[in-house]
Amino acid sequence: MSRVIFHRLEDQHRPAPDLAPGDAVRDTFGRPLRDLRISVTDRCNFRCTYCMPREVFGSDHVFLPHSALLTFEEITRVAAVAVSQGVHKIRLTGGEPLLRKQIEVLVGMLAQLRTPDGQAPELTLTTNGTLLAKKADALARAGLSRVTVSLDALDDALFERMSDSGVAVATVLAGIDAAAAAGLAPVKVNMVVRRGMNDAQILPMARHFRGTGHVLRFIEYMDVGNTNGWRMDEVVTGADIVRLIASEFPLQPAQPQYRGEVASRWAYADGAGEIGLITSVSQPFCGDCTRLRLSPEGRLFTCLFAEQGHDLRALLRSGADDQALRDRLAGVWLARDDRYSERRGQAHRDHKIEMSYIGG
Repeated sequence: MSRVIFHRLEDQHRPAPDLAPGDAVRDTFGRPLRDLRISVTDRCNFRCTYCMPREVFGSDHVFLPHSALLTFEEITRVAAVAVSQGVHKIRLTGGEPLLRKQIEVLVGMLAQLRTPDGQAPELTLTTNGTLLAKKADALARAGLSRVTVSLDALDDALFERMSDSGVAVATVLAGIDAAAAAGLAPVKVNMVVRRGMNDAQILPMARHFRGTGHVLRFIEYMDVGNTNGWRMDEVVTGADIVRLIASEFPLQPAQPQYRGEVASRWAYADGAGEIGLITSVSQPFCGDCTRLRLSPEGRLFTCLFAEQGHDLRALLRSGADDQALRDRLAGVWLARDDRYSERRGQAHRDHKIEMSYIGG
């Protein structure tokens, strides 16, 4: 399995250059800030075993109070500062972002932002799809570009067991159809693959989404957070997934569409679309990671596997001006030296943030 690697981190470590207005901020390895992922809530209506297991996130779990969450106005201020410093893509995540009341209002506010050269950033959202059929039209009208939907199986019993939700697969598929009809396309469908649990669903998923115009993406089971009981022997590698699908549907590698693209792309040889592989475990892509994450209560995280964040909420609520926010955000990114996936097994982290809190 091939993957285009733009840079190796070991070859990039150099001081960040002086910044002119509108320049992308670059971290200690020269990686530009291009993507901002905004988690709008730590709540979810699923209890997926690999993300938010019920034995940890049960009825007694204490979620963030609403007063602790950043307001839509505060989120938009942070996003505007990030866009002024190089961000071209904004993704809303959770938890489940559609649980945040009037999320389409926030979408409308973010849709007004412009880069220094006058371009609208790409504005996307990741969801489990349960509320998407109800929300798709409003999200599209507000200015959302497209959606990514999580779906780990087509078999109802398996899906309900993995999501621990009681939700039927048909509900998620209806949400995908509604998103496509509303123009939020191409819809990307994310499947986390866990050996011995849902790996037998790889080919059924490929068969179902081939030729639909949707892009099915397979995600290697990752050691995000500390609650999912991750084991390396439960990882199905991207290479294994490609070989399995290619045994029935010939595939050919496709070029990345932009630097920092998370998934490697594989096209069906007969033109029936493409799949994606997100291989954080077997083929880390830290060297092209351009993503900064904002938590629901306003902490910046420079890696999905980070242990600590950087507080922006105190600054936002102290009356600080936008220049102070720009300086804070730039300082966080300029000091960034994360490359956890490249060093997995070498640098143990005991208190990684949970994916349900910061988004995937």
